[in-house]
Amino acid sequence: MIILLLIIFVVQVKTNENVEKFYSFPWHYKCENGLCKKELITKEVITPTSLEVCELFCDASSSLWPKPTGHLSLSKYMVQLDPDKILLVDLQNGTQIKYLLEKNIFLLKNNVKNSGKLAKNGGMSMLIRCTGYEEINNIKLTLDTDESYTLTVIQIDEMLLEATITAKSYFGARHALETLNQMIVFDDLRNEIQIPNEISIIDGPVYPYRGILLDTSRNFIDKATILRTIDGMAMSKLNTLHWHITDSHSFPYVSKTWPNFSKFGSYSPEKIYDENDVKEIIEYGLIRGIRILPEFDAPAHVGEGWQWIGNDTIVCFKAEPWKDYCVEPPCGQLNPANDKVYEILEGIYKDIMLDFQPDLFHMGGDEVNINCWRSSTSITNWMQTVKHWDLSESSFYKLWHYFQEKAIDKLKIANNGKEIPVILWTSGLTNEENIKYLDPSKYIIQVWTTKNDPVIDRLLRNNFKVIISNYDALYLDCGFSAWVGEGNNWCSPYKGWQIIYENSPLKIIKLHHLENKKNLILGSEAALWSEQVDSASVDAKIWPRSAALAERLWSEPDSGWIHAEHRMLRHRERFVKRGISAESLQPEWCLQNQGHCYA
Repeated sequence: MIILLLIIFVVQVKTNENVEKFYSFPWHYKCENGLCKKELITKEVITPTSLEVCELFCDASSSLWPKPTGHLSLSKYMVQLDPDKILLVDLQNGTQIKYLLEKNIFLLKNNVKNSGKLAKNGGMSMLIRCTGYEEINNIKLTLDTDESYTLTVIQIDEMLLEATITAKSYFGARHALETLNQMIVFDDLRNEIQIPNEISIIDGPVYPYRGILLDTSRNFIDKATILRTIDGMAMSKLNTLHWHITDSHSFPYVSKTWPNFSKFGSYSPEKIYDENDVKEIIEYGLIRGIRILPEFDAPAHVGEGWQWIGNDTIVCFKAEPWKDYCVEPPCGQLNPANDKVYEILEGIYKDIMLDFQPDLFHMGGDEVNINCWRSSTSITNWMQTVKHWDLSESSFYKLWHYFQEKAIDKLKIANNGKEIPVILWTSGLTNEENIKYLDPSKYIIQVWTTKNDPVIDRLLRNNFKVIISNYDALYLDCGFSAWVGEGNNWCSPYKGWQIIYENSPLKIIKLHHLENKKNLILGSEAALWSEQVDSASVDAKIWPRSAALAERLWSEPDSGWIHAEHRMLRHRERFVKRGISAESLQPEWCLQNQGHCYA
């Protein structure tokens, strides 16, 4: 017995000596039943596998996020890659696509190097070729843009890899580079940056609209945080940052036509977004495949910034008790009976069209309070004497329709006489008796109510295109203490990533028995309203939960969240490595011991 123990001890010592000599870590991972199992490296282990490498091969979708929608195959033979020797080749000089893709190659190199700061020097070179563009200089993302791609990587010789990307648009090529980025991993056993020497992926999104709303009015969100949010979106193949840039609380957007708005309405002279800020954010988004969608909410949700105009352009501003006139303080609504309002709107719209050059425009249009308008004698007198309406509730919806028609006409003028698709929130105008006021050829409706709300059925039956943002799954500000009064905020409880992942647009329309209308579902959007959020807390409230939405919209997977859990944990680590303070979901032990953290 003593002799046997001595033999075991000698073998163990020799094994530990080998580990110390050849590998930086005594543990490796073995794929069993789709899970990477942690094991001690012994002399019987011929080729130890690091966790990140194991995760590449140990699941049908690899460790990619979001899950690819088409073919995926890769070899299990890993080769060392030198990120400084990644080169874009064969693109026509002087094209905007070449400029944008070179920017992405630069980002890819930096991301790879930062993911393996302890990596040994050396490795193979990789040439990247991009082909297949239908329009070489079409870099405008629209609802009709083809964002699909194919990606292949092959080993040419002992020191060269060749990656080929085929995409019909710049945006598809950019997504391919993001996928390639995720296929390059740091092997912490060998301290090498590695990549499979053969890769083949066919991929493309299910839904054309995949968004995050960021409110920068309730609390100011600094530019660096907005840019960081765009980084996280690009990592997850989301494509729309819905910028809720103004509200009743503050007006930080600098209008060139009406500069007094930000002067009177910003929280301070430093808390503004001027022309250069907007330009930088838009270009930053374009490089990363993301449109910046501006929202100028009206006729409600206005207030601060309008004081300089006077002349009764806004009504019930800061009215008390506020609960009688709006959903949260401070109250404020535009006066549709005042022609000055439309003069002001035309100037703002011109500025927004010039600054953003959007393919879509969000007019807001939510939470109009009839009592607010009814409290204004100038409005009620105008309704009775000019329009010869009574003061019933239905007449106030006529007033709202009047405002909407005037506003959309001003938007067309501001857009050089061209119509642009307009998004509105669900509201009193989408009720059964008022939906007649909205034209489905002009308006896209964003649904913020619950997934079983009959309004979804009504909109689809009336052939409206819709964006799903149901608050029972996609409001990221829920589940915290109330900011007025006590208790929890109005949309509690907290929406975990699992709830978001299971919030399938396809399941929602099946719930309404309208599968034949699925072509009207443009996609979804998670919303971060900022009553209780500022630059210090945005990262953790958006990430990694919004990545769950990203996979749902990109892939619309048949499987549930439990099958995505380990990939989600890996993706969260990517966020942190790229400087995004994503919320932790589990102890790191669960990442390293897959299959043991179950309920």
